[in-house]
Amino acid sequence: MGDYNFYMEKALKLAERGEGKVNPNPKVGAIVVKNNKIIGEGYHKYFGGSHAEVYALREAGEEAKGATIYVTLEPCSHYGKTPPCAEYIVKMGISKAIIAMKDPNPLVEGRGIDILKQNGIEVVTGIMEKESKKLNEVFIKYITKKKPFVVLKTASTLDGKIATRTGESKWITGEEARHKVQQIRNDLSGIMVGIDTVIKDNPLLTTRIEGGRSPKAIIVDSNLRIPLESKILETLNKRAIYIAATKKHKNPSKKNALENLGVKVLEFEENEEGKVPLNELMQYLGSEGVDSILLEGGSTLNFSALKEGIVDKVMCFIAPKIMGGQNSKNMIGGNGVESLKDIFKLENLKFEKVGQDILVEGYIYD
Repeated sequence: MGDYNFYMEKALKLAERGEGKVNPNPKVGAIVVKNNKIIGEGYHKYFGGSHAEVYALREAGEEAKGATIYVTLEPCSHYGKTPPCAEYIVKMGISKAIIAMKDPNPLVEGRGIDILKQNGIEVVTGIMEKESKKLNEVFIKYITKKKPFVVLKTASTLDGKIATRTGESKWITGEEARHKVQQIRNDLSGIMVGIDTVIKDNPLLTTRIEGGRSPKAIIVDSNLRIPLESKILETLNKRAIYIAATKKHKNPSKKNALENLGVKVLEFEENEEGKVPLNELMQYLGSEGVDSILLEGGSTLNFSALKEGIVDKVMCFIAPKIMGGQNSKNMIGGNGVESLKDIFKLENLKFEKVGQDILVEGYIYD
């Protein structure tokens, strides 16, 4: 078991290199070992490219015969953009496969393992399974629910404030925290804000990392108030932009102007609060291949997202500062919950010091 973990940990490290490049596919790493020596390794490098097992087996070459392969996810069994990895493993003469986790896709779960076993390959599963599931939490949500994995990110003072009563908010957290947020943006497929953020801050919502990618932008704008001169619209040549409005926005000329620019204007029946139904928006974005979203909304959108149950993970950057004031902006707004039994709870908490700030990370308790 010790050797299993040793090599699987290396495979997981390889898989991490695909972060932000393979969406909506999973991040996968593979290592081929023979006589306690690594003879091949690989990872899924980009969407549509060869899978981790293929890279590792090609590097191993003829030495793969009789070797053991370590892979962080069950080898695929179907023809997609690439041939089935399970069949390639058989073809290369592997004698043993150590697999971290089964494929979470209910349509194909276990089929890759069955192919290996039917061809006389010894299979061991569940090695560092927890770590593998953590690595692919986005893929697991997307492939099983067909909705994006949503990360709610906030940056606040110790007393939960995100802006002064005059609206000043730059910068509450330090440079290190802001850099980490840029990395998160680079790793996820979409970034979502409310229209108030666009009007007040006029942000680009791009990734300021050399060689990075800018996520698809989603703006929740129930009444289609977005100014046509907004900076974010200048980034249409780099990525898709979605604006979610209600069908009662009464601004057809604005819609036409936005669509002529290349914006995808989505119209929904309003919910009981007269706003865009966020669950329906998530269903649509999932159908568009958006597997993950960083929610950097204002306090009102943050509460709506929590209330409507679309948030999976929360990342709170907390600066060692106190703002005070009843009229300064809280990180979560709206009407709040009426009873403590309705409070939103987090589990699997993680605490990290980022520069002078603290990052509190957790998952919404289901």
